[in-house]
Amino acid sequence: MKSNRFPSSDALIFNVSGEIVMSSDPGKTIKKWREEFNVTQKELSERMKINTSVISDYETGRRKSPGAQFLKSLVSSLIEIDAERGSPVQLKFSLGTEKDVILDIKEFFYDVDLQKFIRMIEGKEVSGLAMKRSIRGYTILDSLNAILKLTSFDYFRVYGWTSERALFFTNVEFGRSPMIAVRVHPIKPAVVVYIKPKRIDPLAIKLAEIEGIPLIITDLSPDQIKEKLKSI
Repeated sequence: MKSNRFPSSDALIFNVSGEIVMSSDPGKTIKKWREEFNVTQKELSERMKINTSVISDYETGRRKSPGAQFLKSLVSSLIEIDAERGSPVQLKFSLGTEKDVILDIKEFFYDVDLQKFIRMIEGKEVSGLAMKRSIRGYTILDSLNAILKLTSFDYFRVYGWTSERALFFTNVEFGRSPMIAVRVHPIKPAVVVYIKPKRIDPLAIKLAEIEGIPLIITDLSPDQIKEKLKSI
């Protein structure tokens, strides 16, 4: 019988998948999440219709990074098993996914050159780091709510499937706090964009320079940005 999924399951799938993809040791991270869901290798392999040894090989490092289809099947299977048990894990991690924090998130179908990206959002580079790099997605965050509400777990959702993305921040006054948050987190975006900032504190620019992350400002609204980037 098909089980009903908890409303936050898609966000959790995104989070877990993102952490495995970004991990320096995917097998260890797979094991961590399997144990978090309290699922045995046998239960997981039966749900995925594969041999138990395949799960074991990934967790011990005998097999390297899992492919997209395998990862999708693995995470979906964990979610389904959890749902059949009353969704305890999904309930546990349902906090921190409020719409007032992550306003929009998207992966691009192809790489976008940074300079083209800046032109598309009518942006201006203020950190003096007009380097060559590609953008593969974006996330729009409410600056204040992100700082107040996001946990380390939530940050994996912020980065989606790749860190080669633009992090947009709304409601920016001076720009210090968003760059401090970026600096202390181990995963770095390709570029940071402030939406209609009141002004830019020199510290924000200095932190961008230290991290080697171009800092862009734009006067477009979040809705205008989404409209500009929807074709990518």
